[in-house]
Amino acid sequence: MILHPLRAALLASAVSALNLDINSEESIKDAAGTVSFNMMTNYTANHTGEIPGKLPGTWWRGAILYNTLIDYWHFTDDASNNPAVTQGLNWQRGDNDNYMPANYSSYLGNDDQLAWGLAAMSAAELNFPQEDSMPEWSVLAANVFDTLVPRWDTKSCNGGLRWQIYPYQAGYATKNALSNGGMFELAARLARYTGNQTYADWAEKVWDWSVESSLVNNKTWVVGDSMQVEDECGNMGHIQLTANYKAYLNGAAYMFNMTNGTTTKWKSGVDGLLDTTFDTFFPKKYDGKVLSEVVCEPPMNCDADQDTFKGSLVSALAFTSQLVPHTADTILAKLESSAEAAAKQCSGGKDKTLCGRRWYQDKWDGTSSMEEDMSATNLFAANLVRFQGENKGLATAETSASSSDGNTTDGSDSSDDSTNSTGTSHGDIAETNGSGHLGVSGLVVGETLLTRQFRMPGSLQPSLQAGELFRNY
Repeated sequence: MILHPLRAALLASAVSALNLDINSEESIKDAAGTVSFNMMTNYTANHTGEIPGKLPGTWWRGAILYNTLIDYWHFTDDASNNPAVTQGLNWQRGDNDNYMPANYSSYLGNDDQLAWGLAAMSAAELNFPQEDSMPEWSVLAANVFDTLVPRWDTKSCNGGLRWQIYPYQAGYATKNALSNGGMFELAARLARYTGNQTYADWAEKVWDWSVESSLVNNKTWVVGDSMQVEDECGNMGHIQLTANYKAYLNGAAYMFNMTNGTTTKWKSGVDGLLDTTFDTFFPKKYDGKVLSEVVCEPPMNCDADQDTFKGSLVSALAFTSQLVPHTADTILAKLESSAEAAAKQCSGGKDKTLCGRRWYQDKWDGTSSMEEDMSATNLFAANLVRFQGENKGLATAETSASSSDGNTTDGSDSSDDSTNSTGTSHGDIAETNGSGHLGVSGLVVGETLLTRQFRMPGSLQPSLQAGELFRNY
């Protein structure tokens, strides 16, 4: 591994903690560089004999890591991790370039695949370098969207994506915010990037269903977590997670920007979700200034997934401040105060720079993980948004350094896909799992279910408790 240049400078000067000056661009870059270096010391997927993009015990979190590093590169101009990102994103794209790799496609959830599609979307919007021999990032993101459309399930709850893709998976009977919010976010981002109205129509469709089903309450702007199809989505799981708000807030911000702020629907959505995000995840007992994953940080029982959620939210907040300018002052104040608090928390380990999960605690809380470092890297990098010029904003196909329009789908609704709620047998799924593009040529067969190099361990079966959704992988 190449020694991170910022980290090397810190070590050379014997710095033993994060000394953050929130008003100094270089100081923020130093903090982000130090934490990202710590994060990548746990990364072995680019080592000989390992699988690029596959983190131990998880597939989907690899996408979260790469999204973190894409944002980090964008804000800091430090490209030292770019080869690992490019390698992993391309390696895991699958035979049909839609992030349904054969080794893992038999157990993926819609939200798992979406994480990779959204990482590719970030790469497209931020002009992240791609190899000439590989598909453009926007094409990979659009291909993911293509596979989602025929999974839109109108046979229960009048619409919505199920959490899991296949009937044999625990969680197939669940419709959750992370899958539906992720589809909404991806559609909104593709709509802005490509200018294709069909993506915008799908964003409207997913948003409207989310409101009608009460997954998103447009009176209180509370986002639920999950619903069960057995009772037609009548019993809402209300666990409050930053990741769910991130998806709907980010999607609404893109739609606001794409419509030039002229649509009350999207302004109300952004403002309402932002207010609830601040009220819920910036607790008043910390003066409303420090972000917290409130469901699991107080008892210190966050799982690895939950430790990444705050990082995804802070990145979305940073980009929302650009997409929706009237939110900038409030968002930046929250990001700055959270970063100042987190810098004190990041004082663990031999070098006194390891980050725990409780950013509101002014001493290291004793925990340390790659996932906690992901969130802290995102937080420090996101604080660089205020130093960016106009030429560093989110690209579209017209302004991207290298792009087709990503316009690979008409988003047509197909009822023939094996992943809808028609009670398709396992054998049938093996014949026609997934879909290719949904353009005028119609539906083509996608991946075949293969399990080489992979055996489903029982521990990967998700558990559902009291209507709430919990992930175990």
